Amino acid sequence: MEVKDDNTSAKSKEASASAEALIPRFKLDKILNQDQGGRRIVLIGTIDTSPALLTVERAAFPNDVSSMEVFQTSLTNIKNLGDNDIYRWYLASLSHAIADSPDLKLTLISPCTELHVKKYSPQLLRMVTETPKIYRDHVRPYMQKKREEGRLNWVFNILEGRTEQEDVMLRDPGHGANPDDGFLLLPDLNWDRKTLTSLRLLALVGRRDIWSLRDLKKGHVAWLKHMREKILDATMKLYSEIDRDMLKLYVHYQPTYYHFHIHVVHIMLEAGSTQATNKAFGLENIISQLETLSGGVDAGMAHINLTYTLGEASELWTEIFLPLKESDRSH
Repeated sequence: MEVKDDNTSAKSKEASASAEALIPRFKLDKILNQDQGGRRIVLIGTIDTSPALLTVERAAFPNDVSSMEVFQTSLTNIKNLGDNDIYRWYLASLSHAIADSPDLKLTLISPCTELHVKKYSPQLLRMVTETPKIYRDHVRPYMQKKREEGRLNWVFNILEGRTEQEDVMLRDPGHGANPDDGFLLLPDLNWDRKTLTSLRLLALVGRRDIWSLRDLKKGHVAWLKHMREKILDATMKLYSEIDRDMLKLYVHYQPTYYHFHIHVVHIMLEAGSTQATNKAFGLENIISQLETLSGGVDAGMAHINLTYTLGEASELWTEIFLPLKESDRSH
């Protein structure tokens, strides 16, 4: 990783200060969603009249003894909820924050779009099967439309060195002669960058012809294996407490954005909806499936059925799969 100069550090501090100033300007309109455990809540509101989404969740506890000693002495308003034999349950409050251990993790999307609102709204899920024909005739054109709307600008800004360069953990030149085969590894914005058992990293590929796992072919197997090895090696080098068999690499389908990327998480990370079956496809399983496909180097994931889940507010459901379902019923 390249060493940052003073000018880069100053720009980074200025950008952080500007981003932090947005939070106090957030004006709440309503609570949009809350998880079943009550540890994460999504708020919708405005910042200077622009629509904004603010996600608030409990931050991870510190894992050093000195901090937890302070934690123990900070407990107040302790109320017993019940007891049975050796078990007792309580509610309590913290009288003051623990130094260097924030209580909350915030995620701000500003300005947000109607698609963001739909994504974070409570909604029922549907199981769909995407055949090669449905992919070719309906889903692929949908992907093309989304790419043309400019929603990948933030990805290209990172790849081309315009933003977030201070976060890049690995810049790999790639496998083989193709200069676009390289990739970047950086922290996922959903990670607190401290708690190793909740580690989340993101690998962004340089090439722009692979939008999703549907574009992967047998000819890409060597490239995928190269990325896997480099990602695992780099993560272990950065975090010596982590072994190879403590890491999970997977790809989403459908992904949030149509530029191929790989998620890297600690195996102990609590498996939420983003790691659910029919949402997260293991990289090793994808490689194995490609290797066993019949045909030459152009045989690939575009030629098989894929079954996955969609929310009822998703455009893929409302514009593609629901009309197809209703059409089947009418015949």
